[in-house]
Amino acid sequence: MPAFVIVEIDITDSEKYNSYKKLTPATILPFEGKFVLRGNPVKVLEGEWNHERLVMLEFPTKEKAEAWYNSDGYQHAKSVREGAAKANFILIES
Repeated sequence: MPAFVIVEIDITDSEKYNSYKKLTPATILPFEGKFVLRGNPVKVLEGEWNHERLVMLEFPTKEKAEAWYNSDGYQHAKSVREGAAKANFILIES
């Protein structure tokens, strides 16, 4: 069953965050993941949205999504993101 990782992001250091963005794509490939969207700014049509950026990744299974998030490759990218952005990650199966 497909699973999605949805990320709400508030960027605090654009230059450092750009380094993180360059690292991330290669980390998802071994887990058969793909970007569904990588967007900012987000336009609110109804309700409230208090984040600068929204990213959605798709993986073939929840297990692959969790394996990606916990992988050494992504943990390295995540360490590059430290101090560059605040992010909330959620995992949901379709």
